[in-house]
Amino acid sequence: MIRKLAAALVLIALALVLISFAVANRQIVNVSFDPFDQANPALVISRPLYQLVFALLLGGVLLGGCAAWLGQGKWRSRARRAEAQLSASRAQSSAQPAAGPTAPAHSDALRLMVPPPAA
Repeated sequence: MIRKLAAALVLIALALVLISFAVANRQIVNVSFDPFDQANPALVISRPLYQLVFALLLGGVLLGGCAAWLGQGKWRSRARRAEAQLSASRAQSSAQPAAGPTAPAHSDALRLMVPPPAA
């Protein structure tokens, strides 16, 4: 309960900061993508400053999320392989008839490794 309350307080504070930023930066700015002709650029975006900042922030979050997802692909493929091996070994052990009292199969025989922290 306290965790939800703390998260709500943080989100409310963040929303207030973002709303005050948007209200304070409503002036129109021109962003030119033509480095050769400053007087008459070929491609210009005219938007309020807060829209440009929010768009750049959202783009950074998406780009960072994609980079993290691609970087963890190795660990996801290892987890899929380990799960396939575990299910295959379980299927094989359940298919074999019991010849007498045997030791229970250990589920921790296949362990997934946690990636080391990024340096």
